[in-house]
Amino acid sequence: HLLVVHRHRVLAGVLGAVPGSQLTGHPAHRLPNNASFVFEGCEADAILMHLDLAGVQAASGSACTTGMPTASHVLTAMGVPFELALSALRLSLGHQTTDADIDTVLALLPDIVQKIRALNPA
Repeated sequence: HLLVVHRHRVLAGVLGAVPGSQLTGHPAHRLPNNASFVFEGCEADAILMHLDLAGVQAASGSACTTGMPTASHVLTAMGVPFELALSALRLSLGHQTTDADIDTVLALLPDIVQKIRALNPA
């Protein structure tokens, strides 16, 4: 299934290219179109702003908390620390998602996270 192939590419690409990134949820037992991460030393709103400016649509938190300015209760119930849950980024793939779309995210995200971390040293 192409969605699973794309999802695997996003998961491997983000985890391999962004130090301090962590997958939320099980690596395989998840929706075929879902890629969700947390990033140490970042806030999701800042990541979303940079992605949006580059034309990439994404969401923060879990699907049940989209648009809420707090950590996802789903992620914290899964054991993700509150501060880390504030950095949750969710990428949803669709049948229209192309390899070029994935290339764009994988090219942008490491630099975005690095820039945010540099502006907000812990």
